Amino acid sequence: MSILFAVLSGIIQGLAEFLPISSSGHLALFENVFGTNKVPMNFDILLHIGTLLAVFVVYYKDIFALIPAFFSLLGKVFRGNFKMKTYNENERLCVFFIIACIPMIPAAFLDNAVEALGTYTWAVGALLIVNAIILFVSDKMAKGTVTEANARPKNALIVGLCQLFAVIPGISRSGSTITGGLTQKFTREFAVKFSFILSIPAIIGAFILNVKDMTSIPSSDVLPYVLGTVAAFVCGVAAMKLLIFISRKATFRPFSYYCAIIGVTAVILGIFDIKIPIKF
Repeated sequence: MSILFAVLSGIIQGLAEFLPISSSGHLALFENVFGTNKVPMNFDILLHIGTLLAVFVVYYKDIFALIPAFFSLLGKVFRGNFKMKTYNENERLCVFFIIACIPMIPAAFLDNAVEALGTYTWAVGALLIVNAIILFVSDKMAKGTVTEANARPKNALIVGLCQLFAVIPGISRSGSTITGGLTQKFTREFAVKFSFILSIPAIIGAFILNVKDMTSIPSSDVLPYVLGTVAAFVCGVAAMKLLIFISRKATFRPFSYYCAIIGVTAVILGIFDIKIPIKF
């Protein structure tokens, strides 16, 4: 693997994992249109680890606060206390994350179908257009007031169902979960925070499912793998910081326009089977 290919893959993964533009869709188009080799499983796992580390860096205070909250929540449950109103905010967040992860269980059985869909450039393009519409609609939603203090379990379930929808290449995980949160009247800041931290179990789950397919890394690929992972981490942190800023100050509409443009282009390239082979 060349260093250029590894770094470009890391940049795409890091930016598109957290910006609402679909990392799986962009990586699929990268492979389909430019004729690059499919990203090896080992490298794909490392790219996701890079983005996972980015979440821990940006939200380390919130994540570390959830660890003792999880154990205190278990203590209350074992004592027969199931009343949400008696849980503090971090304990409530733990409950919401558990509920939101439940819809992802069927994703383990969809892997082959999803991978096959990603080989069709026109299909990925069409789904990016759908993603653009989702983002455009979400930006029109009225500002909500729901946070971890007053959210309800059914709100988390809706966000989890939206995350399941995002296993399809072209549909953004962050975009769909943020939109799901906004439909539940989450504040934009809480919708973004919930989406990003919810990526942790999603990435870890994917790692567990794929770790059995890992093989030894060739010595010639060690440096490209490391640089690609670093690129995914750095770009992931930058993308998260940008989206947090946008959630407070600006609009998601530019991402909608971007996905629409890339989607239409991909549909045209796919229909006419146009490829732009590039050697990395």
